[in-house]
Amino acid sequence: MQVTETNIDGLKRSYKVTVPAGQIETMLLGRLTEVGKEARVPGFRPGKIPMPILRKKYGASVISEVIEKAVNAGTTQAVTDNNLKLALRPNIEITNYAEGADLEFTLAIETLPDVVPMDFKSIKLERLKVEAGEDEVTEALDHFAKARGTSEPVSEDRAAKSGDVLVIDFVGKLGDEAFAGGTAEGYELELGSNTFIPGFEDQLIGVKAGAEVKVNVTFPEGYQNEKLAGKPVVFEVKVQSLKQKVAAQIDEEMAKAMGLESLDALKKTVKEQIERDYDRLSRMKLKRALLDKLAEGHDFPVPPGLLDAEFQAIWKQIEEAKAKGQLDEADKAKSEEVLREEYQKIAARRVSLGILLAEVGRANNVQVGQEDLNRALVAEARRFPGQEAMVFKYYRENPDAMESLKSPILEEKVVDFILELTSVSDKPASKEELMKEED
Repeated sequence: MQVTETNIDGLKRSYKVTVPAGQIETMLLGRLTEVGKEARVPGFRPGKIPMPILRKKYGASVISEVIEKAVNAGTTQAVTDNNLKLALRPNIEITNYAEGADLEFTLAIETLPDVVPMDFKSIKLERLKVEAGEDEVTEALDHFAKARGTSEPVSEDRAAKSGDVLVIDFVGKLGDEAFAGGTAEGYELELGSNTFIPGFEDQLIGVKAGAEVKVNVTFPEGYQNEKLAGKPVVFEVKVQSLKQKVAAQIDEEMAKAMGLESLDALKKTVKEQIERDYDRLSRMKLKRALLDKLAEGHDFPVPPGLLDAEFQAIWKQIEEAKAKGQLDEADKAKSEEVLREEYQKIAARRVSLGILLAEVGRANNVQVGQEDLNRALVAEARRFPGQEAMVFKYYRENPDAMESLKSPILEEKVVDFILELTSVSDKPASKEELMKEED
């Protein structure tokens, strides 16, 4: 087998591979011999079928296997002999093959760049530390009290306001016809909960029990029912009664109902949970700051194929957001040309950081253990209550899906590895400082 380099262009390599006809013939005879051990041909015992008969009967189907095996072997040899680190699967094109002739094919390969990581000890970062204040704990307890509260009929003759619960019957009509899923009786709707189509609840503020009103709304463009998406409809609503929400008492009994021994224990648990949430957000900002430093500290070319694939994935999301009317306000004001240029830069940053983190992980033997995968799998299964067994089965039977769980875990472990080498100082901060959006 002969491998000849035909072109070098940055991270791109091209090779011509020639597999001699004699080698193809040897591989073909070997494979036909294997087939002959199990083949059934009248007049011959398995394993005793003459090669000419095997060749005539099975040669056409076996040769495709032989060629595939030869191409794989040639590709492996080209990669191994030239010590290549592949960025993408090679593009293979068979240029010549005929019975009794050499097999010739070309390889177009994109390689990963050589990466020399910076000295991570030179990086200095700040980690924001926020303590939960009494007002935040009180606000959280109020939320729990409201969530565990009850709805009681309003005895006075007054109009509905935000936070009230209306018991309503309604029929939704598109034109003059009621549409499927748009009818209900005795439905309890909390005004201000935003559980209905935008604008629906707003038009019921101010109504009284016994009122009959027509609510005019338009379904969002991206609504899942295509027959209703973007269409104006009318809901004929009858208000049966008006209720008001009454929060539960924040006391020892509520704490015990939530599985804690006392109100003080509940307050402590709530404070710790708020601070864990702050720590998670602080970790995200610390990671972002680290990635900024890594992006600034490294400059190497990225494989064009990886860059294009990443950009196309990003641009698909942009187009979907645009179609649903969910594009960021800042992006709406920009031309497509400007948007493409900006997201090309984002794609390049993602690819380069991905290559860097992968190289750091490889060089330092950072690995994802089975326990890490099991935790991720359990967390994923919890997103689908009642279908956990199906989720476990799906991931265990689909290596690509399992790899999709593994990749973000590996990234976080590599980030942790780098952070251990950097200088990170804790900085007391306010909630507002932590929540501040970065550019």
